[in-house]
Amino acid sequence: MKILVLRFSSIGDIVLTTPVVRQLKTQLPGAQVHFATKPAFARLFEASPYVDKLHLLSGSLSQLVRELRTERFDYIVDLHNNLRSRLIRLQLPGVPGQAFDKLNWQKYLLVQFKINRLPPVHIVDRYRAAAAPLGIRDDGEGLDYFIPPGAEVDLATELPAGFQPWEYVAVAIGAQHATKRLPVEKLIELVQNLAPRPVVLLGGPEDESTGHVIQLAATSLVFNGCGRFSLHQSASLLRQAHFVISHDTGLMHIASAFKKEIYSVWGNTVPQFGMYPYRTQFETLEVPGLPCRPCSKIGFAQCPQGHFKCMRNQDLAREWPA
Repeated sequence: MKILVLRFSSIGDIVLTTPVVRQLKTQLPGAQVHFATKPAFARLFEASPYVDKLHLLSGSLSQLVRELRTERFDYIVDLHNNLRSRLIRLQLPGVPGQAFDKLNWQKYLLVQFKINRLPPVHIVDRYRAAAAPLGIRDDGEGLDYFIPPGAEVDLATELPAGFQPWEYVAVAIGAQHATKRLPVEKLIELVQNLAPRPVVLLGGPEDESTGHVIQLAATSLVFNGCGRFSLHQSASLLRQAHFVISHDTGLMHIASAFKKEIYSVWGNTVPQFGMYPYRTQFETLEVPGLPCRPCSKIGFAQCPQGHFKCMRNQDLAREWPA
């Protein structure tokens, strides 16, 4: 059987598809698993033993469809369920398949009217339901993230003295939308509350200046790794951390794949959307009782209400693991 899995973005969402990909490959004898995504996310599968072939949306959609037609798939598992993925399914006539349920109207009710009709089901399990007609089952193994050979970070050579495996705290300070990120003064407060534990800040190049401000304000050992490491190297630093603090973002899900203890910080979004850390020990950091949450299922460039209480009122003075 040759199976096509569709998911075009983003890092976190693609990491959340990995249990389904693994279960397709390991539970269906002789199955070939192909995955269609954008070129920016191909690196997520560089070392995966469960994906036989990638198909990249590097040109037009019609080019990708022509490539997919030559493969003669037996089944399509649509884990994106947007206009693009539906068009692909329509243009592969005769190939059966199923899309996962995005629960859009339930999310709309929660965002607009604060009425929660969402089932208490993680998105991974909703992904699996799209492949259920093939007979796969939950194997209980959680998420996957495979670091290619040579991408592991040697702390002794890459970080200053004082950072030992399993002793530092990894703090992922980035997120695509501002309303999913703690303001810099709250991040400084967080790092100060973590003292005297060594802290490694993780994020992209866009987070480097914020990390620099936090590092300058710190009273303990802080290393600003934002923009300095590749995604695989950042994953390696997550894997070697004592525990992880992260916003609702891709690095949180990568940390889940390594079964790290996670403190996940939630602002305008809420765990009820079903994208909290999967199959690992975690605690959510939220401001309870705010009538404006959630204000979006994704995020904004700034707080629609102007007060940003969901992040500014976070209680970060807690007992962190020793």
